Amino acid sequence: MSETYRKDGEHWVSPYNFRQEVEAQREPRHSVLIHDATLRDGEQTPGVVFRKADKVAIAKALNLVGVDRIEAGMPAVSREDFEAIVEIRSLGLKSKIFTFARALEEDIDQAVACGAHGVVIEVPIGYPKLLHQFKWTWEDVFRKSVPIINYARSKGLYTVYFPYDSTRAREEDLDALLRGIMDESPPDSIGIVDTMGCATPEAIAWLTRKYIAATKLPVEIHTHNDFGLALATELAAVGAGASVVHSCVNGLGERTGNAPLEELVLALKLLYNEDSERNITALKDLSALVADLSGIPVARNKPVVGEENFTRESGIGVNLVVENPLVMFAVHPDLVGRKGKVVLGKKSGKLSVNYKLEELGLGALDDEQGAAVLSAVKDLGNHKRGLVDDDEFRAIVGRVRAGGQTPV
Repeated sequence: MSETYRKDGEHWVSPYNFRQEVEAQREPRHSVLIHDATLRDGEQTPGVVFRKADKVAIAKALNLVGVDRIEAGMPAVSREDFEAIVEIRSLGLKSKIFTFARALEEDIDQAVACGAHGVVIEVPIGYPKLLHQFKWTWEDVFRKSVPIINYARSKGLYTVYFPYDSTRAREEDLDALLRGIMDESPPDSIGIVDTMGCATPEAIAWLTRKYIAATKLPVEIHTHNDFGLALATELAAVGAGASVVHSCVNGLGERTGNAPLEELVLALKLLYNEDSERNITALKDLSALVADLSGIPVARNKPVVGEENFTRESGIGVNLVVENPLVMFAVHPDLVGRKGKVVLGKKSGKLSVNYKLEELGLGALDDEQGAAVLSAVKDLGNHKRGLVDDDEFRAIVGRVRAGGQTPV
């Protein structure tokens, strides 16, 4: 096993990720692009509205992280989206700017007019959608798709064909559609779209290989999180050869959301050893910006960007939280712009009290005083059903030193 799994001051993950037998189950390591859809799919989170200035600010922050492509909106259905995309495009960002489109020429024209580099063309293919919502067959989808794909490519747009709800499509419909599209209007890439977030990682890996074999095109993976599997399914697709992963900051998106950008960035880099220059430390500010503008707060234990990911209340090994974080965490707090933090409460131990005494410059206690302070901390944490803050701890220490009682 190589030393890929660890780097001083950065990470220490499982070495088994990089065993030859494990890596042999994945396609050879390859470049993976990140296509972020926060400004379109993320805005579909109920109650979320990004105005023009919001979209421009988020696009700048996505570019700073090193996102390869930004899906900036759907200009054909919103004048403000159109204006936002024009301004984003004028910034000269390194990220390529894409728009989202229906299978209509007017949508393609709008993508061209706002200066987009590429377009994502959505059509339904999931059998429940065809049967009950659109009353279409796969042939209807095919007939609507062919001229629009060709039209978009004729306009110089990088064209992503996006047959959505594809994980609930009948296999015979998928096979026929892919054959027909490749014969008459091959796009630049094709998306596997787990619209309802209902496919397993194994199913997504199988579909990825199926799409690659059928089309010989770059495959893009777009998943939702209805079963909590969005990140896992996108990584499974990468392992099966997918070239592009779709994401939303903080996992925003319809219903349960999309694959979270911040988790994809870290997982690709540290668990899959992706060779990229993405700015991991910029994820913290991006997450905070999107949380503020969307009005959707980030859970305090949210992977990568949660405020308390590197906070420890339990007393065992508490000194290592700051002194040697990689003993206690797989990722060094510094890598994601955080610091290890020790807090006090019901689960604290003697080491926690001693650490906090030193941190706050309160001096040492003898064994009897230390035991009394620890008992009082535990009692207060239990009574509050929460943490003991620094002021409360100082008060406890003061009372113990004065020989007084420490009532809860």
